Amino acid sequence: MRVNVKNLLLAVSLIASISAAFAEPVTLRVADQKGNMRAQLEAAGKLDNLPYKIEWSEFPAAAPLAEALNAQAVDVGIIGDAPLLFAEAAGAQVKAIAVDKSDAYGTALLVKPDNPIKTAADLKGKSIATNRGSIGHFVALKALASAGLTAKDVTFRFLPPSDAKLALTQGSVDVWATWEPYTAFAQTQDHLRVLVNGRGLWSGNSFLAATDTALKDQGKRQAIADYLQRLSDAQIWAYKNLDAYSVKLAKIIGFPLDAAKLSFERRKSYWQAIDSATEIQQQQTADFYHAQGLLPVALNVSGTFDHSFLLK
Repeated sequence: MRVNVKNLLLAVSLIASISAAFAEPVTLRVADQKGNMRAQLEAAGKLDNLPYKIEWSEFPAAAPLAEALNAQAVDVGIIGDAPLLFAEAAGAQVKAIAVDKSDAYGTALLVKPDNPIKTAADLKGKSIATNRGSIGHFVALKALASAGLTAKDVTFRFLPPSDAKLALTQGSVDVWATWEPYTAFAQTQDHLRVLVNGRGLWSGNSFLAATDTALKDQGKRQAIADYLQRLSDAQIWAYKNLDAYSVKLAKIIGFPLDAAKLSFERRKSYWQAIDSATEIQQQQTADFYHAQGLLPVALNVSGTFDHSFLLK
C-alpha cells in the first residue's frame, strides 16, 4: 500500500490546527498593586480581544506581591526596584523585563500638618512607619543619609500602608514613608504634609517582573510580550485622556477622584526596555541596601534582567 506523503502531511496539519482551535488559551496570572496596571488597560480598551486569559491578583504593597512571585503563585507583576532586590536576595527566580520610569516626588515622608518637623535633619529621635524593604523604606533611609543620619537615629515600625497611616494619624508614630497613590490620598483627604519627597533620593524605577518559569513557557512568554506592549500603549493613552482615565482609576482603586488623578498625573510615567542606565541605577540601589545592612549579601544585578523584551 502506497502512502501519499503530501496528503498525509496535510492531514497532520489539519489535525494540529483543529487541536489548537480547541486547546485551552494561555492564562497569564498578573499581580497588580492598587489597580495600577489594570485601570490603565481597562480604560484604554486594551483588554479587549485578548488572545489569552488574564487572572488578576491585587496586592496593597510590593512585599506580598514579591512573595507571590517567589512562590510561583503569579507569572508577572509590577514591583518597585527595592522590593525586587529583596525578592531576588531571598532566592526568587524572577527577571525584570521592562522599566516604568516616573517622577519620584510621590514616594515621600509624610507628617501631620501641625508637626514641627521641617527637614530631614529633624528626623533624629523620631519614629517612622513603612513597609520593610519597600520604596518608602528606601527613601526614608536615603533621607536620613542626606542629613548625615542612619537608621540607628530613628525607630522604624514596619507596617502595611493602612496600618501605617492609622499609626501616624493617631500619633503613635511621627512619620509615614509611603508611595503613590497613598501619598496623594493622604494629601488630599487627610491633609498630611510632605516632609521629604523622593526627588534626588529614588530613581523612580518600577519594573515589570516575570518568573523564570513563565519566561521559559513559550505560550506565556508570548502573552507577556503582548501584555507589556498593551500596558505601554495604555499608559500613553491614559496621559492623553487624563480625566477619563482618572475616573476609571478612582473606581478600581476605591479612591476619591482628586486623589487618583493627582497620584497618576504627577508621576509622568513611561515604559521602556531595560537599558544600561537602568542597570546602573539598580546596582546603586542594591549597593546602598547592602551598605545599610538590609541585604545580607552583595548582589550583582546584571543577571536579574531580561533584555529581549522590546517596545514599539
